[in-house]
Amino acid sequence: MRTSTFPAILIAIILLSGCVTAKQFDELQDNCEQIDKENTVLRLSSQDVEIEVVELRGQVETLTDAREELSADTSRMGRFVAESTDEINRLRQLNDALTDQSGGRLSSLNAENRALLEDVNRIRKQLQIREDALLELEKDLADRSAALESRSARVEELENLLDSRDKAAKALRNRLERALLGFEGSGLTVEQRNGKVYVSLDAELLFASGSAVVDVGGRELLASLGSVIAEQEDLEIVIEGHTDSDKLVSPSFPHNNWELSVLRATSVLEIISDQPGVDPSVLTASGRGEFHPIDPEDKSRNRRIEVILAPKLDALFDLLED
Repeated sequence: MRTSTFPAILIAIILLSGCVTAKQFDELQDNCEQIDKENTVLRLSSQDVEIEVVELRGQVETLTDAREELSADTSRMGRFVAESTDEINRLRQLNDALTDQSGGRLSSLNAENRALLEDVNRIRKQLQIREDALLELEKDLADRSAALESRSARVEELENLLDSRDKAAKALRNRLERALLGFEGSGLTVEQRNGKVYVSLDAELLFASGSAVVDVGGRELLASLGSVIAEQEDLEIVIEGHTDSDKLVSPSFPHNNWELSVLRATSVLEIISDQPGVDPSVLTASGRGEFHPIDPEDKSRNRRIEVILAPKLDALFDLLED
């Protein structure tokens, strides 16, 4: 109100003095009116800037609260908002100073007006840069959230596959235990480990000493084992031959423990594969010799055949490759 009444007071003083012409009076009145208009425009511009800054600050605070993973960026934006608040306070002080100016400070006022406009433009550019940065961070967070959801779904699917594998192995172990019930405790064990079923057979159950030919009792046992295998699907079966550490020296075949372990594993494989319904393509024979003992103190336990039954993991491998 002080700025708007100043031209009227000034005109009244000039009229009382009676020392100016009508033309000079008109020019002075036009000059004062122009100053009033400039001050009004500056006040409105300052109010618009203040509203725009408040709105943008609200957007910054809302995005900050919604993004816990971007705490570091939120802190930087908080500092920026504080700086912007200081800038607005400074602009208010400049605007208040402009409203208190008199005709004797017109040139100084014009310089301050130019500085004020430059500050306003600079603040707007800074706010736009910060807003663009926040939008980019929000997009990055959305991408990471989508990737995390996809990974969680794959982990859940993988856990379900592993759980199904363990359940299938447990059911297979139970069937084997029932089928081989008469042989357990006499050199035969059935165990479940890591989603696989291990059937361990002492060599004495199947072979004579140093021989790779399965005897009659061993054939009966292996036939029972083969009948259970024939009922299963999607299995991979490895038959491993193991010997003790006593050196086998023979002029005839087999010449050593390696050959003996391979021959014994192959003999077992042939009997199992001959059972009706057994798919030979799922069977593998290997000789491990003396190099994987289970009891260094009891050599008889190391002389054994291990039949390892594992569910095929094609679906699991496909999931891991994806």
